[in-house]
Amino acid sequence: MSFFNKMLASVGIGSAKVDTKLESDKVMPGSEVRGIVEIQGGNTEQHISDIYLTLNTTYIKESDDKKVNVTGQIERYHITEAFTLNANERREIPFSFILPLDTPLSYGRTKVWLATGLDIKNAVDPTDKDYITVIPNELVNAVLHAVSNLGFRMREVECEQAPHRLRKRLPFIQEFEFVPISGSFRGRLDELEIVFFPVSLNQTEILMQVDRKARGLGGFLSEALSMDESNLRLMIHQSDIPNLQQKLQSVIAQYS
Repeated sequence: MSFFNKMLASVGIGSAKVDTKLESDKVMPGSEVRGIVEIQGGNTEQHISDIYLTLNTTYIKESDDKKVNVTGQIERYHITEAFTLNANERREIPFSFILPLDTPLSYGRTKVWLATGLDIKNAVDPTDKDYITVIPNELVNAVLHAVSNLGFRMREVECEQAPHRLRKRLPFIQEFEFVPISGSFRGRLDELEIVFFPVSLNQTEILMQVDRKARGLGGFLSEALSMDESNLRLMIHQSDIPNLQQKLQSVIAQYS
């Protein structure tokens, strides 16, 4: 009977099951994620070689002149050393880790999830998938509010494959695209694109692309040659929050 159970477990029938439970599914980059991994033993004893968590998202990548969605791993965490799980045994393994500062935020189409995996020799490895909501910290939130107060509406947010000049630790960047619907930039800009490159909890670098609106013959020529776009970098610190809207307005106005 034991041999029969092992044969079944090797194809996933009556094997161990895993379920990850988070203390909170809403978290901001740089903060602690805590939870437990619950493992329920199957019909037979099994040797667990490894338990790991991977933090993932999807991003758009160009392949053979086509845009495809691929999974990008943000980080991987080793949870425990190898052990033997007895038949029908139940274990709870606590874990905690700091969510990386460069984790994309849950805006637009961006989805972030935690995948739990068990490595079991000669068996189908059980997995679990838990989505989390990644919210901006105070500094990034202040930037988004300032841009909104300047009359811009968030149109689209996507993770895209990063060009080599912008590639950091991850192979992708998260791009926030805004359009002016009111205020002084309406009629002067087509769109504003922002990418955040966090330096610390209190500091972030911002890459902005200002897309000017074509005006007259010369303007349309500039647009056709992509000369209507200006790229600028700006370092923002926590101390900038009280005057952030004025600072962004001044910078954007120089290129509009």
